[in-house]
Amino acid sequence: MANRSRLSAVALTTSAVLLAALSAGCGGGGGARTGDLTAQKLDWKDCPAPSQAEGGGTSPSPLPSGAKWQCATMKAPLDWSKPKGGTIDIALIRAKATGDPSRRIGSLVFNFGGPGGSGVSTLPAFGADYATLNTRYDLVSFDPRGVGRSAPVECESDAQLDSYFQQDATPDDSAEQKQLVDRTKQFNAACEKNSRKTLPHVRTTDAARDMDLMRQVLGDDKLHYFGISYGTELGGVYAHLFPKHVGRAVFDAVVDPTEDPEQSALGQTKGFQLALDNFAKGCTAKGDCPIGDTPQEVKDRIAKLLDDLEKKPIPGVFPRQLTQTAATNGIAQSLYSKDFWEYLTEGLQQAYEGDGKILMLLSDSMNGRSEDGEYSNITAANVAINCSDEKPRYTTDDVRRKLPEFRAASPVFGTYMAWGMLGCTDWAVPGAADHPDVSAPGSAPILVVGNTGDPATPYEGAKKMVDALGKGVAVELTYKGQGHGSYDSKNKCVQSAVNDYLLDGKVPKTGTVCS
Repeated sequence: MANRSRLSAVALTTSAVLLAALSAGCGGGGGARTGDLTAQKLDWKDCPAPSQAEGGGTSPSPLPSGAKWQCATMKAPLDWSKPKGGTIDIALIRAKATGDPSRRIGSLVFNFGGPGGSGVSTLPAFGADYATLNTRYDLVSFDPRGVGRSAPVECESDAQLDSYFQQDATPDDSAEQKQLVDRTKQFNAACEKNSRKTLPHVRTTDAARDMDLMRQVLGDDKLHYFGISYGTELGGVYAHLFPKHVGRAVFDAVVDPTEDPEQSALGQTKGFQLALDNFAKGCTAKGDCPIGDTPQEVKDRIAKLLDDLEKKPIPGVFPRQLTQTAATNGIAQSLYSKDFWEYLTEGLQQAYEGDGKILMLLSDSMNGRSEDGEYSNITAANVAINCSDEKPRYTTDDVRRKLPEFRAASPVFGTYMAWGMLGCTDWAVPGAADHPDVSAPGSAPILVVGNTGDPATPYEGAKKMVDALGKGVAVELTYKGQGHGSYDSKNKCVQSAVNDYLLDGKVPKTGTVCS
């Protein structure tokens, strides 16, 4: 998820694990010199099992083509303003191109979003979706700095995170507001205590410079890139810093680079409400929707459930209770993909009967919690990267002033999203800017794909990204669909357009619409 708010995990990262759990229960340079680091040789080996910070699990299985996953570590400067100083390790993964070696284009680098998502654990989960691209590209991803195995940001313990995610995130009075502020300060202070050395160096500009070093170490003259969700922001920042090094690039599920954190949170609030509207319409259109006879009844019952849970939580995943906060989080997670709608329907049915397990599992997925109670570092990394990037710091007075607008945008998500703006208050590192600079004059064409039903990165952001990249840089493609992102919807029109560009350099006509 690309937003700067409490709803800020990576749906793609966890969806494969989630489904299993539910079924079981400037110019051409722009950077400082990197000295000898550009000449480093990567030692590719069979991949180990993902670390707990990456989400845990088993070593990745070969792709259906037989291509095996290999992992390596790249050295990068901790501080890009002092490139000859100390270094950190950046974890990489690849599957080598499967086609005729003479037709190999190079590496295709993926970032799946967050920020905070582990590319090393995510790419294998979705690698088969990119089999066509794998014929001419090495598929490559990485854990950005602060994430997974790449100098991970560490904040609170698993037990503390259980408490953190159970807190009341929609305070009703001054006492509850103080509790929320104090708990946020506690989390942020733990990040500073446990990751003081790393926190000043996890900005998106730092990750973009890592990608240009990666391009050189991989042996590519240009960076061929596939960015999803926050990965589009990272790609835009890269294009701004290194426009002459941009190769064939695709931005899917596009972040609006012109918004400040407040605007982004409000836009996402509207996006999730639109997705909930579409879910309610989809369920009742069948004629046998078990959670309501009309779309409005479905939404009214959801709103009542959340009100009831604030007063009295119900059993979730033992020994934890399903609170209003966890239920809201779980509902949001289910709206990332139309494939999850059936689980939302079942989860709501059970919740109305006093069983909150499915909604709790959905919430756990959003938060990076495994079934054994261990957390990935997605939340810590997400907060650290966002708060380092974003200059504004909001107060409770700011939130109270904005609450009516947020509630008007969504009676289900509005209050929750508004209070989420406090996440960076009292953060140890100053934020860099109100919003990222992605202007990229001189860049190669970038294909920007917007989904009209995207909850996390609303469709309007695609046009804003096109305009911000600059005249003659971006080509916009629209997908009239549901869920977060377009390519992985399996829509043949979208996939054909993206594949034609990445494989053959064929840029679709701007304004092309797929449905």
